[in-house]
Amino acid sequence: MTALNRVPSLVARAGTASALTIAAVGGSIVVPGASSEAAAASHATKALRIAASKKGSPYQWGATGPRRFDCSGLTLYSFKKAGKKLPRTAAQQYNKTRHVSAKNRKAGDLVFFHSGRSIYHVGIYAGKGKIWHAPKTGDVVRLQKIWTSNVLYGRVK
Repeated sequence: MTALNRVPSLVARAGTASALTIAAVGGSIVVPGASSEAAAASHATKALRIAASKKGSPYQWGATGPRRFDCSGLTLYSFKKAGKKLPRTAAQQYNKTRHVSAKNRKAGDLVFFHSGRSIYHVGIYAGKGKIWHAPKTGDVVRLQKIWTSNVLYGRVK
């Protein structure tokens, strides 16, 4: 149902309704192309919060939660809880994302660490050059500054 269908009295009186008027009366606004981006941002925001909530969880190779994680297990778990499905490994996750430039990265995007053509690590971008990730054996899920320029970014579709 479009916003104009939900508030017919405003349209009848004024001919058109502004976005602020529609929002004030609890209507919804339909903007072509915006809904999929908004939904992706919503899933990414939820996934970021979920990853942050796992702060201090121990790293365990091959673990996908809810108490222990490896790097791709944390991203898989976080996005699954946010309503999005990802494949298991960092490389597979990279292949399933929409690639974005560092300039266009947003909080909730995945950050892929690579050596040449090999993806070896993944985390969730938290903004300000930091990621939530499960670093390595003996470590825990934590927020950390990105330590290299050998990264690629992907947005979960």
